[in-house]
Amino acid sequence: MKIINIIILLLSFTCYSCEAKIKNPKTETHKIYGNCEMCKVRIEKAAYEKSLAKAVWDENTKIATLTFNSKKTNTDEILKRIAYAGYDNEKYIAPDEAYAKLPGCCQYERKSSTTKAIVKSDTKMAMDDTTKQTVIDTIVKATAPANPIAEVYDAYFALKDALTKDDGVAASNKAKILYDAIYKLPMEKLTAAQHIVWMKYEKLLSYDAEHIKGVEKVDHQREHFIALSKNMYEVMKVIKMDTTVYYDFCPMADGGKGATWLSLQKPIVNPYFGKQMLTCGKVQATIIK
Repeated sequence: MKIINIIILLLSFTCYSCEAKIKNPKTETHKIYGNCEMCKVRIEKAAYEKSLAKAVWDENTKIATLTFNSKKTNTDEILKRIAYAGYDNEKYIAPDEAYAKLPGCCQYERKSSTTKAIVKSDTKMAMDDTTKQTVIDTIVKATAPANPIAEVYDAYFALKDALTKDDGVAASNKAKILYDAIYKLPMEKLTAAQHIVWMKYEKLLSYDAEHIKGVEKVDHQREHFIALSKNMYEVMKVIKMDTTVYYDFCPMADGGKGATWLSLQKPIVNPYFGKQMLTCGKVQATIIK
């Protein structure tokens, strides 16, 4: 009888192992916020998908080790399920109603961050553990965070437009907006790579923006716009806009040395000569979104 029980136990273990085995396995680690053992159960249950995905969450480090079939699913799907269960993670913020349904001991301190996408819930959907299999079939649109440098770029293009119109007063005003946007830029919202390039060019951008805002003479403004545009281009190559940007070149600007500028439109509109030679130049490079 004892031997039979051992055989049954071995068979059961073998069957479970077969069921648990994941083909084409890929392993990744992601931070998922939570408090306790109950959170561990919920997080791992939300991540689990038979033969496709599983997770092991560490209560102390808040790190989950995800193992999944790389040909059948991905981390986005897994992390969305976890968010729908009420747990914020590196990529998705849980719907407020899902978080509110967690027991008091499981309601961790939420870390607000614009680097995360926000999962918008379907209000008709039950937001608890039982939704783990249905959440992927729910139509969800994740809202991407705003570009943290958008105000800087907007001000730069407004300044460029003022120079194309030979308007020194407007250029001075737009340069002030640019200077303030550079100063106020929320660096904590930049990625590591973005932060490095921003720290390299921030003072250079501020220097030229300050000089342009301090005068209303277009010729002097254009002298500083040359360096401003070169440095802005280096920044924009790393911190890209959500649209295509053209890097234009005029061979006659800067006393025949040539000068560049950034534009949102492909047709040339020259900020160095304005009405005098508005279409002088060509597209030198393109920054693809």
